[in-house]
Amino acid sequence: MIRGRNFTRILPFLAVSGWLTTPAHASGSAAAEVIFNIGPLPVTNSMVTSWIVSIILIVVIRMAVGRATLVPTRGQVVVESLAEGVLDLIEPIVGKKVVKAAFPLLAGFFVFILIQNWSGLIPGVGTIGWGEQTEHGFHLHTALIRPGNADLNGTLALALVHFVAWLFLIFKYAGPKAIAYDLFGNKADKDEVPKIVYYFLTVIFLLVGVIEVVSILFRNVSLPFRLFGNVFGGENLLIQMTGIFKWGLPIPFYFLEILIGFVQALVFTLLVAVYIGLICNHGDDHEPGDEPSTAPGPAQG
Repeated sequence: MIRGRNFTRILPFLAVSGWLTTPAHASGSAAAEVIFNIGPLPVTNSMVTSWIVSIILIVVIRMAVGRATLVPTRGQVVVESLAEGVLDLIEPIVGKKVVKAAFPLLAGFFVFILIQNWSGLIPGVGTIGWGEQTEHGFHLHTALIRPGNADLNGTLALALVHFVAWLFLIFKYAGPKAIAYDLFGNKADKDEVPKIVYYFLTVIFLLVGVIEVVSILFRNVSLPFRLFGNVFGGENLLIQMTGIFKWGLPIPFYFLEILIGFVQALVFTLLVAVYIGLICNHGDDHEPGDEPSTAPGPAQG
C-alpha cells in the first residue's frame, strides 16, 4: 500500500517524467531506430536498453548477494525471497522433476521482462536523442534508448529463447517417447472400447496431434505479439496523454503501466511454465514409498 507521505514523494518524479516525455516521439513507429553499427550488425536503441538492463541486473544482484553466508545479509534475503517465491509459484506447474532445471529460465524471464517493461517509465527513455526543430516544436528522429519490449524484435528473441529451452527440457526430462505419446498417442483404454472405435480414435488423435504441433509453433507468434502489443500500446498511451496535458494527467496512467508491466511479465513466465508442464508434469513425480500401503493392518479388537 502506498502511504500518503510516500505518494507525495512520487508525484515530483512523475511530474518530471511527464515533462521529459514529449509528444515529439509520438511517431507511432513500431520499429526500433538504429544508433550505430558493429560491422554489418545494426545496433538499435532497444538493443542498447536490453544490454543496459542486463548489466544492471547482473551488477545489482551480485552486489546484493555478494558471497553467500549462513547468516544472510539484507540483499541476500531479498534475492533469496524472490527466488523462493518464483520457485513456489512454478513448482506445481512444471512438476518437481523439472523445476530446478526450469527455474533459471523462468526467473530470468520474469525479472528481465519486468525491468524492461518498467524501464519505459524512467524519465528520458524514448525522449532523449536527436532530431530537428520544426514550426510545431522539436521533432525527435532517433531516441537514444527505448524499452526493449517495445520492439517486436526483442519480444521475438524472448519467444525463440523460450522455444529452444522448451525443446531441451522436454526431451531431457520427458523423452521422445513421452512427447510422441502426449502429442499423437491414443489416450483411450483399449480394454474399455471396441477395437473399431479404438482404431478410429487413433486416427483422430493423430490429426489432433498435427493441430497441436501447429499450435506449438504459433506460440512463437502469440507470445511476442502479446508482450509487444501491451508495452508498445502503453508507451503510446503515455505519449498521447502527455501531449494533451503534461502536468498531472499522465500520473494515473503511470500507475496503470506499472501494473500492466508486472502482469505481462507474470503472464509470459506462467505461459512458458505451463508449456513445459504440459509435457513434463503429469502428476507422477512422487517419491518411491509415497504410495499407500495395501498390506492388511492389525486386527481390530
